Amino acid sequence: MSMTEMWTQLGSAIAGLMFVWAMYERYFPYQLQEYVERYCQKLVALVSPYFQIVFDEYTGEDLKRSEVYAAIQSYLSANSSMRAKRLKADVVKDSHSVLLTMDDHEEITDDFNGIKVWWTSIKNKPNKQSFSFYPELDERRYFKLAVHRRYREIIVKSYIDHVIKEGKAVAVKNRQRKLYTNNPSDNWYGWKATKWSHVVFEHPASFDTLAMATKEKEEIMKDLVKFSKGKSYYAKIGKAWKRGYLLYGPPGTGKSTMIAAMANFLNYDVYDLELTTVKDNSELRKLLIDTTSKSIIVIEDIDCSLDLTGQRKPKKEKEEDKDGEGKDPISKKKKEEEAENKKISKVTLSGLLNFIDGIWSACGGEKIIVFTTNYVEKLDPALIRRGRMDKHIEMSYCCFEAFKVLAQNYLDVESHELFAKIQNLLEETKMTPADVAENLMPKSEDEDEESCLKKLIAALEEAKEEEARKKSEEEAKLKAEQEKEKEKEKATEEEEKEKGNGKLKENGF
Repeated sequence: MSMTEMWTQLGSAIAGLMFVWAMYERYFPYQLQEYVERYCQKLVALVSPYFQIVFDEYTGEDLKRSEVYAAIQSYLSANSSMRAKRLKADVVKDSHSVLLTMDDHEEITDDFNGIKVWWTSIKNKPNKQSFSFYPELDERRYFKLAVHRRYREIIVKSYIDHVIKEGKAVAVKNRQRKLYTNNPSDNWYGWKATKWSHVVFEHPASFDTLAMATKEKEEIMKDLVKFSKGKSYYAKIGKAWKRGYLLYGPPGTGKSTMIAAMANFLNYDVYDLELTTVKDNSELRKLLIDTTSKSIIVIEDIDCSLDLTGQRKPKKEKEEDKDGEGKDPISKKKKEEEAENKKISKVTLSGLLNFIDGIWSACGGEKIIVFTTNYVEKLDPALIRRGRMDKHIEMSYCCFEAFKVLAQNYLDVESHELFAKIQNLLEETKMTPADVAENLMPKSEDEDEESCLKKLIAALEEAKEEEARKKSEEEAKLKAEQEKEKEKEKATEEEEKEKGNGKLKENGF
């Protein structure tokens, strides 16, 4: 038989097999196909020395994307660029680098302590053409791990844990950090709807550029490092792996910048929670469950978000409601309509406390919760006690150390003859870092560092005069009130004296 005839016969055989396979897929019932494939797999398993493990992309009743699948995908991406023939490219890290992963139906090998394993990326499309609201869920994607059966125990007990651990580390290294905000619950359902929407987190703040005393910054950084490495410690003491920070101080002292610096320092995502869009405690709990680990959950201006200082009505209002219950349906209906129009949130202080350190707060682990406020005295003591807000950080007015950081940031100046005068003025005057930075920022290309420093000195002197004027006015006002009080007391004494004299006359004295 010549080579030409042999290739002709082989081509005819392949064409025949393809025809039979096409007829099988087209005309055989789907249930019968499953039956045939299942028994073919059993037959292969009887003679094959290898065993397989399948890791699906979507698991569970709610069909969420499997964290194990994502970890395996990240692990294999580190090896696939050198071994796989077909790759998929994805841009990460602000479009500065490319992440290569295995293409569908591609196979690579891996070595674990001398044991050879095979990984295959598979995508199965649905057999029937049908309309679906979630087409990506209909396409089943999974990784298949194959290894000789003699290594089953090592693979199950050691290798899979190794892959997941390494994959998560790769994912953290390559991930693009995000800034999240919560969506109204009306938008939680539907095609690709989520509880949180996000943008890329690109805030450039760092502890190096943060206007704060060096000792305080170092203390905060040490605390953050200790927390990020404290998984075993928190498990040992029986506490959820989370930490609360309360940032308080006047407006313009850098509370939001501090949060950005913390996120950049730890490489965490940020969840900016807007409480006024949350309808009730149940929604608040669902939002918490949907956050990921390695994240900072922020509630800014907690004293302004909701009325959490007192959930009870005043006594008088309670009595009116009790007395008038059922007597004035028109007024009751009007109040209900007003409440509906204002869309008042039903999140309570109890719900927020459970959000911070209740049972549900342990979901995910490695989370930092940050509250900011301008008026810490307005907050309920139960909300900010130690154990909920573990570390209280006062963001105060600009000190000389903070000024030197700002001078370096804005003017590239480490020392100047005007620094001594500025130091004296900062000790005598209250000015926020935001105001100091605004005065240090050059307004034009011709403005040099000395002009900016003189501009700051002028602003500090003006602020000093304003403070002195306000203090003088307050003292004058206090003095006037004291004199008024004295006159009032004197008039009362004279009135009582006249009443006493009148009684004496009545009695004939």
